[in-house]
Amino acid sequence: MYGITPETVAAYYKFAKFNFDCGDYQQARDMLENYISLHASPPKQRKEGEGDGNENDRYGNSSKGKGEDEKTGDPNMYYLTSIDPSLLRVLWGKLSCEILVEDWEEASVALIAVKTAIESLASSRRLEPLEALHQRSWLLHWSLFVFWNDASGKGLESMVELFTSERYLQAVTTHAPHLLRYLTAAVLLCKRRAAKKAGGGGSGAEGRRLLRDLVKVMQQCEYSDPIVEFVEQLSVKFDFEAAQSQLARCETVLSSDFFLCRQTELFMEEARVFVFENYCRIHHKIDLTTLGEKLAMDRDRAERWIVDLIRNALLDAKIDSEEGCVVMGTGSTSVYEQVMERTKELTARSGGLVVNLRSYMNDVGREKIRKEKRAKEAMEAEY
Repeated sequence: MYGITPETVAAYYKFAKFNFDCGDYQQARDMLENYISLHASPPKQRKEGEGDGNENDRYGNSSKGKGEDEKTGDPNMYYLTSIDPSLLRVLWGKLSCEILVEDWEEASVALIAVKTAIESLASSRRLEPLEALHQRSWLLHWSLFVFWNDASGKGLESMVELFTSERYLQAVTTHAPHLLRYLTAAVLLCKRRAAKKAGGGGSGAEGRRLLRDLVKVMQQCEYSDPIVEFVEQLSVKFDFEAAQSQLARCETVLSSDFFLCRQTELFMEEARVFVFENYCRIHHKIDLTTLGEKLAMDRDRAERWIVDLIRNALLDAKIDSEEGCVVMGTGSTSVYEQVMERTKELTARSGGLVVNLRSYMNDVGREKIRKEKRAKEAMEAEY
């Protein structure tokens, strides 16, 4: 049609790749968009005045389906009706272009498209398991550009969700344990925000869940740096002296990291809150001078910092000026919250038990069949 042959389309794709190699990322992006549209099938848009497609025509036949029976593509993948390894490479090129032109909103859309394509190819066995693992590892690395530049404020939550999902967690622990630094930083930066969204209030159940999941990942990774070590010293070993030492090193690491350098001040603030939360769990009354040492602050600055926390309703405590100490509140987790917390993963664990039991019964059944077969063969051999 219009004299466009498959060879023409292939040449157009090569030209888009040539523009990318030359550094003209805007032009490459536009050309790749056109290339993708040739393989896409978006939903038909009705013009004004058209009916809803359900009425019958004058012959009594439904008008629904005239031109609408065509398969609509996957909206998470630019409405592509199918995917293959060559189109996956095109989607990777689109993601690269969006990152290089710093269009972060479109880059997040491209990231979802690449992820959807990888999982589609892997589930249909058109990607070998090892290749799928490689693809997921690369996606995790490229996603750092998108998540750490997301202006909507939801990037870090999306990052934690992606990194802790089963298939991508496997990629982190086996292929890219160094990404644990960014997962740890993201959890610390968003745990209080996640707790507020979940309606956790002062209990912070959602924040504690994020930290528990992070500790599980840390136990599976053979990787450590000051940021990871800081969380481990606090959450696992409860060694406040070692955590204080690692916190001082964190600032140097953060300021020299490409993705985290702009989050240094916020990270240090959240880290101090994290230290304070853990210290408060084991102390009812805390001396301000001692607390300042734990937070790498002087006494007056520590007092002002705690006053701000109390004023912003982030801390159930009061300051005793005469004794120079902080007295913690007696708030406790309600029975309802405790039950919800303990039964949250019950369905998943029950499902896992059912799968394991079914697998065991299948193995027992196969072993029984093999024994009967061997017994039958032995009897036939005797006769």
